[in-house]
Amino acid sequence: MSTNGPNYRGYRYPPQIISNVVWLYHRFCLSLRDVEDLVAERGIVVSYETVRQWCRKFGPAYARAAKRRTGRLGDTWYLDEVFVTIKGRRHYLWRAVDQDGDTLDILVQSRRNQRAAERFFRKLLKGEGASPRQLVTDKIPLYSAARRTTMPSVPHVTARHATTGPRLHISRPVRASARCGVSSRPVKRSAFWPRTRWSEIYSGWVGT
Repeated sequence: MSTNGPNYRGYRYPPQIISNVVWLYHRFCLSLRDVEDLVAERGIVVSYETVRQWCRKFGPAYARAAKRRTGRLGDTWYLDEVFVTIKGRRHYLWRAVDQDGDTLDILVQSRRNQRAAERFFRKLLKGEGASPRQLVTDKIPLYSAARRTTMPSVPHVTARHATTGPRLHISRPVRASARCGVSSRPVKRSAFWPRTRWSEIYSGWVGT
């Protein structure tokens, strides 16, 4: 680990074990107790509450490191949002993927309007460090309005249908943004954990 990385001082287990416990939870659709059981089979006794604390403390730093290692992904962005309920209140999970289906970023917001779309666009631009070659969304007007204010030079393609289906490789342009749909896809990762292509970094004892 670099000197600018997480501080593991005072922890019982070495960084390799902590990082891989966090990796198991965020990479796969596992519960905290599932992770507790998996590592127990390897002789590592941690409670599910410890797993939760590790994920909250070290997850953001691991995600930033993974993003630096991965670099910029595809240059065609597919955007969509889906309704989610948090503590009885409706929220909107905004998600963007590239042409290969790799997640660029996600953001949970309480509103679904032009200002919320602009905030998500700015987050994407900051995270990727460059504008996309093409933007693909459904026909909701707020996307067009937000694009004109945040990235006016980027071509915008709209789909005819709602984009809430499963992520698929769609060859027909009219259903192109359906690959970004999340309603039938379990989403457990928090907003700081957008990417899943980081197993090369913190693989440590996995598979040993």
